Amino acid sequence: MPDLFAQLEVAWYASATEQKCQAVDELIPCYLDLCLGHLPEIAGRQVPDCAEIGRPAQPICVPPESLPFRKAIDREGRAALLHAIAHIEFNAINLALDAAWRFKALGMLFVRDWIGVAIEESYHFKLIEARLHDLAYAYGDLPAHTGLWNLANETAQDVLARMALVPRLMEARGLDALPPIFRAFQGIGDKPTLRALSVIARDEVRHVALGDLWFRKLCASENLPVSDTYQSLIVGYDVPRPRPPLNEAARSAAGFDTAELDLLCGR
Repeated sequence: MPDLFAQLEVAWYASATEQKCQAVDELIPCYLDLCLGHLPEIAGRQVPDCAEIGRPAQPICVPPESLPFRKAIDREGRAALLHAIAHIEFNAINLALDAAWRFKALGMLFVRDWIGVAIEESYHFKLIEARLHDLAYAYGDLPAHTGLWNLANETAQDVLARMALVPRLMEARGLDALPPIFRAFQGIGDKPTLRALSVIARDEVRHVALGDLWFRKLCASENLPVSDTYQSLIVGYDVPRPRPPLNEAARSAAGFDTAELDLLCGR
């Protein structure tokens, strides 16, 4: 197997979007080896501060409340929606790479899972970037927000909080957001975008499920109740709670049980 952690480090530091995606693609042979059960010893340099991770100079990042509401009613509105999705997907690449490297002490199965997520997030980014190009826009042309990556900084020392608040909270909120986005693009008959969103919707359920799986494993190892711990982390980190209507079918497929869905929905 090639030096997995050396390649992971290259992908982590790559700043240009094309470089980042290429470096992630080069992890695919390592990922396939891991899937075949070829698990090397844990190695690699200590991961640096989250602020050092590779990101392009653009887009300009602003507070979430500064971004306008986006509607797919014209070319500019469609581009704004797609740009927001591209920004989420690019941040998701970095979040997965960071988890695989930062929390590698959990073992090579954990590393394998999050490298696999990074590979899929890179593919998602390229799908949406291509749709942006079709509209004569590029990633970085519009402002974006830093909310998702700020949460990575805040949970850098606590893998339990990272699994709870990134895949199981923020990415699960993305599942909730997908149905209205689908309807918006269905309303204008944008079939290429709908095909890209269908791929993302399918894969994101699995990504949230991996976060749920590792969160439950970590709770079990510390004899913590899953739902109560989740709620306490949301309160403790002062992050936005899930807001109905929830995509209950997708959340259920990702591991949320009926009791927890009832609690999140206020039933």
